[in-house]
Amino acid sequence: MKRLTLLAIAGLMAAAWASPSLAADLPRPAYKAPVYVAPTAFSWTGFYVGINGGYAWGHSDWNNSAAGNVSFNVKKYQLGGTFGYNMQTGSFVYGLEGDVDASWADGSAGGGTAGGPCATSCTTKNSWLATGRGRLGYAFDRFLPYITGGAAIGNIKGTASNGGSIDKTKVGWVVGAGVEWAFMANWSAKVEYFYADLGKITCDAGTCGGGADTEISYKTNIARVGINYRF
Repeated sequence: MKRLTLLAIAGLMAAAWASPSLAADLPRPAYKAPVYVAPTAFSWTGFYVGINGGYAWGHSDWNNSAAGNVSFNVKKYQLGGTFGYNMQTGSFVYGLEGDVDASWADGSAGGGTAGGPCATSCTTKNSWLATGRGRLGYAFDRFLPYITGGAAIGNIKGTASNGGSIDKTKVGWVVGAGVEWAFMANWSAKVEYFYADLGKITCDAGTCGGGADTEISYKTNIARVGINYRF
């Protein structure tokens, strides 16, 4: 019995001495660094739609060879929608963009000779304006400064002192510049400036008075902001 007890104690002591050696021989767990995934570069390529709003301030001239010339400011707000497509190659972004805006721009003045179209007061209004433009930008990741230019189309409405009026749609030109910021994956905000010239319309003497035809012009500056959603 005593011998069995001594053998058991000796076995336990041997196991205790062997345990650290066995532990040292076990493979240690391997710790691997997480795999690095490079961020995907932002791309401006694709279709988009949006809304825009801003302020227009411009100028109208009423030119009548018999009654004299009158010039005055035409200004007020605009609000509308935007649609377009971008193609990015490297850092350059090429695109086509169109917009249609309701406009509340108007202005009036009096002057010229008695019986002229502006003898007491004449008014120029622009109730809508649309543009179709090319865009060229240079992308700094999510920031896109750009220049733009193309055709402008809108109405010019003139009302003379005698109550006669004319309202015609004219095609002109527009140039501008802006900057756009993609603040989310599909959403971007922009600030831009345009200069548009719709040319002139002619109001005959029978309608606007003055003894001769009157040419009415409309040119405008537009500062606006917008938000676009890209598909």
